[in-house]
Amino acid sequence: MSKYDVIVIGAGPAGIFTALELLKEKPDTKLLILEKGRIIKNRKCPKRKTFNCTNCTPCSITSGWGGAGAFSDGKLSLSPEVGGEVLSEFWGEEKVSELINYVDSIYLGYGGNEKIYYDSEFADQVSYKAKCYGLNLVRCPVRHLGTEDSARIMDEMYQTIKAYPNVDIRDMTIVQHVLHDKNTMQVIGVETNNEKFYADYVVVSVGRNGADWFHNECKQLGIQTTSNQVDIGVRVEVPRCVTDKITDRLYEFKFLYYSDTFENKVRTFCMNPGGFVAQENYDEGLAVVNGHCYSSVKSENTNFALLVSSRFTDPFDDPIRYGKYIAQLGNMLTGGSIMVQRLEDLKMGRRTDVDRMKKLALKPTLKDAVPGDLSYVLPHRHLVPIMETLKALDNICPGMYGKNTLLYGVEVKFYSSRVSVSPQLETAINGLYAIGDGAGITRGLMQASVSGVLAARDILNKIG
Repeated sequence: MSKYDVIVIGAGPAGIFTALELLKEKPDTKLLILEKGRIIKNRKCPKRKTFNCTNCTPCSITSGWGGAGAFSDGKLSLSPEVGGEVLSEFWGEEKVSELINYVDSIYLGYGGNEKIYYDSEFADQVSYKAKCYGLNLVRCPVRHLGTEDSARIMDEMYQTIKAYPNVDIRDMTIVQHVLHDKNTMQVIGVETNNEKFYADYVVVSVGRNGADWFHNECKQLGIQTTSNQVDIGVRVEVPRCVTDKITDRLYEFKFLYYSDTFENKVRTFCMNPGGFVAQENYDEGLAVVNGHCYSSVKSENTNFALLVSSRFTDPFDDPIRYGKYIAQLGNMLTGGSIMVQRLEDLKMGRRTDVDRMKKLALKPTLKDAVPGDLSYVLPHRHLVPIMETLKALDNICPGMYGKNTLLYGVEVKFYSSRVSVSPQLETAINGLYAIGDGAGITRGLMQASVSGVLAARDILNKIG
């Protein structure tokens, strides 16, 4: 079958929830899902046995059914303030909150953790103290699935969707182009590396890993894009005792800080109490750092991202390429691995080496990270705000600015180019929808899932 009702490009949370919503309301939908990675059962990372990245193509951690979120720590942020700013612009926070509750109920239906991490009274106390040091606490209840449960849930969703008779799921399939009628500006299908498929509706949900491809595709299609901020920084690892007094009651803290020197916004992101620092590989062999957290296996450390936001102006309009360039510098100095540096060495203006790593009181969780000097990688405009933020955080979590703090680089978030869409997430090409992180519309599992529901509902309204 080469003619479908709907084609979904990318099987991350956004694409999955597009499919679930379509099939729930119209079970006979002729649906094609194209994914460049593997299905869950075939997404096996050799590094868990070899302890060294073997540069699989595509990377089993960042690509495949469930997207990068399938093997992330699986946090569902239950607030429209976190990752859903664009959706709130379109629909308002009340409507987005309603959609979040709807999507959350679906995750729970697939066996998601019923516990919500949030202590409102304690958050008030932390927020009050944090303001003394220029830190703003973003209040957000969190449901933590855990890396292993996140993958299980995504696989069960796969089994649900696959069971419908008119659904065709093709993994290890790379989409080259979106096809459209230039006269009517109507989408007509997609072209892969060896086939063409046709549909009246195409939903692009390629995630951060496909953001660069979709940005270039939008140029070819004449779809307007605007440069979002690009977030570049490090992953911080500290002993759990430094953060437990907050993470035990809030699970994670989301702080915003504005640099005294440059006024750049710095934010904490993706907190993993008892978690593990991880390497992710993107196209062209690009290695970036991330963090995972399991429900059943815990380390003695906490890790989180510390990201500096930059927004570029004319004539530069390719923040994705800039972020990749910074990450490539780190890869070049380490031979393709993640760089790690003691905060103490960075403050002293010296390179971390193997002997200095042995003096740490914590055990690094990314075993094959290469000791080095992040000042050769990150621009001064990023390093200074990172140092200032860590110093401010030390007032809330004593030890954060101490001798047992590790910095891994580089962490980059590729959601930089925001595609111009309607509130229903439809582009200027009729029938072509852009959703999720790869379109610069959302950030994170929950909001990406919500965007899939919005696109599906609009398609259902048109199909009738």
